[in-house]
Amino acid sequence: MIEFKSVSFRYGAGGEDGRTRNEASLTDVSLTVRDGEFVLLTGPSGCGKTTVLRLINGLIPQFYPGEVTGEVLIDGESNAGRELYDLAPKVGTVFQNPRTQFYNVDTTGELAFGCENRGMPEEEICSRIDETVSRFRIEGLMDRSIFRLSDGEKQKIACASADVSGPGIILLDEPSANLDYGATLALREMILRWRSEGKTIVAAEHRIAYLWDLTDRAVLMKDGRILRELTGAEKDGISEEELTSLGLRSRTTEDPAAIPLPAFSEGDEPILLRDFRFAYPGTKKAVVDLPEMKLAAGEITAVVGCNGAGKTSLLNCLCGLEGRCSGTLEYRGKRYGRRERRRLCFMVMQDTGNQLFTESALDEVLISLPKDEPEPEKRAGELLALLDLEDFAGRHPQSLSGGQKQRLAIACALASGREILLLDEPTSGLDHRHMKETAALFERLRAMGTTLLVVTHDSELIRACCTRRIGIG
Repeated sequence: MIEFKSVSFRYGAGGEDGRTRNEASLTDVSLTVRDGEFVLLTGPSGCGKTTVLRLINGLIPQFYPGEVTGEVLIDGESNAGRELYDLAPKVGTVFQNPRTQFYNVDTTGELAFGCENRGMPEEEICSRIDETVSRFRIEGLMDRSIFRLSDGEKQKIACASADVSGPGIILLDEPSANLDYGATLALREMILRWRSEGKTIVAAEHRIAYLWDLTDRAVLMKDGRILRELTGAEKDGISEEELTSLGLRSRTTEDPAAIPLPAFSEGDEPILLRDFRFAYPGTKKAVVDLPEMKLAAGEITAVVGCNGAGKTSLLNCLCGLEGRCSGTLEYRGKRYGRRERRRLCFMVMQDTGNQLFTESALDEVLISLPKDEPEPEKRAGELLALLDLEDFAGRHPQSLSGGQKQRLAIACALASGREILLLDEPTSGLDHRHMKETAALFERLRAMGTTLLVVTHDSELIRACCTRRIGIG
C-alpha cells in the first residue's frame, strides 16, 4: 500500500521548523507498509516521524517545500506531481495539534466537511456521521462550538473526522497527546475497528503503551534514518529496560487517577482556594465550581481528570486569566485576588504557541526575567541550556517543534521566578528523554521551594516526579 524507495528529504529555506537546506530531515529511508498493516513510527523528537507522514499524505512537497530524492508510492502509484485533492480520498490524517486541521466552527460541520468536499449525498453523510459518533461515543460533543472544546475533545473530533471520510490509509501523528486515559482507550478501540475493516494505519507516537500490542511492526527512527525495525516475537519480547535504552517510553498502560498519591498530607503547608467559580458566557453550568480546595505548597501536584472536566479552566482562573472567575487564594497569611495572583503564578499553556511573542528563543526568555536581573543574557543562556535549547537561541519561537516550544515556555516560567508554576500538559509533545529531563527539572524546582500544579494525562510523568494528586470532575 505504501512504499518508500531510498527517500531523502531536506526542508527548503524558511520551511518547517525553520530548517535550511543544509539540514537533512530524512536520509535514505526505505520502508514498505503492506495493505491492512499497522506500523508504528517512534523515536526521539525531531527524528523524522512527522516528515514520513507528510510525504505519504502529500503535504510534502505541496505544502512544505523542499528537496525530495527517491520515490514514495501509494498503492503502486508515485506521489510525485499528485495534487492533495487526489490523495485526500485515500489518505486521512490526524495531526498532533487538531486545531490546524479544522475548517468549521461547529463539531457536526467538521465531521461532515471531508464527505461534503467529495460530493457525497446528504443522506450518506448523515449516516456516516451517526455511525462514527456511536462508535466513538461522542454524542455529547455534537453540535458544539469548536472553540468551547478542550484540547482533548478537539482531538476526539479530529479522529472522528478522519473516520467519517472512510479513507483506506489512516495516518496518526501523536494522536493520544491530549487525550485522557478513557479517551485513549476509546482511540485504541477505534484503531482496532480500523484494523478489522482492513485499513492501513501508520502512527507516529511517543506514548506507545496503548497501541504497542496492536502494531504489526515498530519502526525506530533517529536523526532522519530508520535505526531498527521490531516485528513479531522481537517486538512482543522486548523488555522495559530495552525500551528505555532505545529512548522509548513504557509499553505498560496505567490510569493516572489510579496512581496512589495523597492530595494533601499532614504537615504540608496549605494553599487554600475558596469560592472559585467560572462559567463561559452564555452557559449556566459552571466549568469550575470549587467551594474550597486545599493544595500542598512546595509540592508537585498532578491534576487529573477527564477531557473537558475543567482542569485547564482551573489553571486559567488560578493565574488570573479569566476575568469572570470569582474566588480567592490564601497563602502564607495573605489573600490573593485575581490581579494579585498574576504576580504570584506563572502558567505554561498546553498550546505554547499562544504565549510566545518575540523574534527569538533568547528574547523570549529575556522578557520573562525580572527587571533587576544583573546579567540577563547570561541567565537566559543558562536556562536555554538547561532545557536543551542552547542551539536554538536565535531561532524564531514559532519555527520550533511542539516539544521545543514546550521546553521554551518552561524556560520562561523558570526565568520569571514566580512562587507557583501552573503547567498544562507539559509533556504532551515530549519523547522519553525530554520527559525524564522535565521531571528532573520539576524535582529541582520543588527542592528550591517552588509549588508546581501540573495538569497531565501522562502517568509516566506522575510516577517520575509528582508528590501529590488531585482529581477534577
